[in-house]
Amino acid sequence: MAVYFRNLPFFTVLLFASGVAMLLPAVVGTYLGFYATARDFFYVGAMVIMAAFLIGFASQTPRRPPSERSHLATVFLAYLWMPVVLAWPMDQAVGNTRFINVYLDMASALTTTGAEVFEPMRLDPVVHLWRGLVGWMGGLLIWITAFAVLAPLNLGGYEVTSEANIQGQVVKARGQMRAANASERLRKHAMRLTPIYLGLTAVLAFAMIAVGEEPLVASIHAMSTLATSGISPVGGIDGRPTGVMGEALILIFFVFALSRRTYASGIGRELRERLTKDREIRLALFAGVVLPTLLFARHWLGALEVDELADGRAALEALWGSVFTVVSFLTTTGFVSDSWGAARDWSGLQSPGLLLVGLVLMGGGVATTAGGVKLLRVYALYKHGVREIGKLVYPNSVAGAGRLGRRIRREGAYIAWVVFMLFILSMAAVMIALALTGLSFEEAMILSIASLTTTGPLAIVAGETPVSFFALSDAAKLICAAAMIVGRIETLVLIALFNPSFWRD
Repeated sequence: MAVYFRNLPFFTVLLFASGVAMLLPAVVGTYLGFYATARDFFYVGAMVIMAAFLIGFASQTPRRPPSERSHLATVFLAYLWMPVVLAWPMDQAVGNTRFINVYLDMASALTTTGAEVFEPMRLDPVVHLWRGLVGWMGGLLIWITAFAVLAPLNLGGYEVTSEANIQGQVVKARGQMRAANASERLRKHAMRLTPIYLGLTAVLAFAMIAVGEEPLVASIHAMSTLATSGISPVGGIDGRPTGVMGEALILIFFVFALSRRTYASGIGRELRERLTKDREIRLALFAGVVLPTLLFARHWLGALEVDELADGRAALEALWGSVFTVVSFLTTTGFVSDSWGAARDWSGLQSPGLLLVGLVLMGGGVATTAGGVKLLRVYALYKHGVREIGKLVYPNSVAGAGRLGRRIRREGAYIAWVVFMLFILSMAAVMIALALTGLSFEEAMILSIASLTTTGPLAIVAGETPVSFFALSDAAKLICAAAMIVGRIETLVLIALFNPSFWRD
């Protein structure tokens, strides 16, 4: 049996994991009294597990060991077919809806986009748990893939600091990174990272329950925070009984979406020094301090005009709402603070949605569950710009920061600019495709950015009026689903997959 599981193809493992995950909503639904929904999940889960076993037995033949390239192709294809499997029990449980709506919802959850396709009141708690669980599994999948597959291929943000010479093609990484078999490395990273991911989720869930949140809602919000999916069974965290305390707990766990170094073992001096010198953490701190300060100053000027400066509590709520919401959208989670609306009430001004758009474009850290362009690439472009400005004043100067710093400013900035331009081209293509379905320019822009950055809640808060995914045409829904997959995989990875030289040894 051990040999059987060791030789399972990657896609079979994903199928088996999906079937096992369906049993959890079945158990919870039985406990809560939603017997019909629990039965749907149990029957579909049993069939999926049986199909995974049959496919696994059929795959027990001698074959060439899979490489990182084949695993990368499998992950891309998994984002296409897994939502179909994951949508099967939800389609039975929701009822009175077309399958394309459920497929879009599952594609959104698996890519950690968290787009709100159905009204929260329409779904029962078991279906909400399934949506949060799918988003959680999607975050775990991309996290493991980043370490086990993307890192050896110098993709997913690793190309910024890699010593490999990238000139139009993806080349092999250092020998020690490729010493182990690709499947073996994938299993090792899964065994190492899954307990950490599960443990952090459990800690946040229990902490939120301790401050007054309902157990099911706390669990889903904890899973959404670690996966940066922004999925919520109650339409968000605003208005929850936990108040500022619950938001503060979530804000603490946002740090795990800002840098891969936050998962390092140990809490001693070495870890503190590593985090304080981490480029992504420093850039995130800058954004988390400067932008809320500017927003607070803007609301303060608005309050000055309406003579509300004496309301100190409203001022503090406005500041807290800005800090939490800025960091939330920087990690592409999309939770909106309850005090975000209080800031508008205090000053009478609308909060700028364009600022949130810029934050999700930056995105979170490399090898995390966050989407966007990624902070490390933004940092590389910033350092390159600073160096070029400095050379205008001192043309013959020699820059410091060592070999890694020079790598980031030169080759790292070059590939970061390529990724950024690919992202902009992808956004333009999605906008044109959505405009052809009859959407306005603003709606097409918001939906394209929300999909490509895997930040579904952006569609609700970025524009003057919320944009509904459910009200889109079938063509627009398929375009958004495809954009979510592209945003999760990244355009550079897709180009590598379709590049013939990528498959040559």
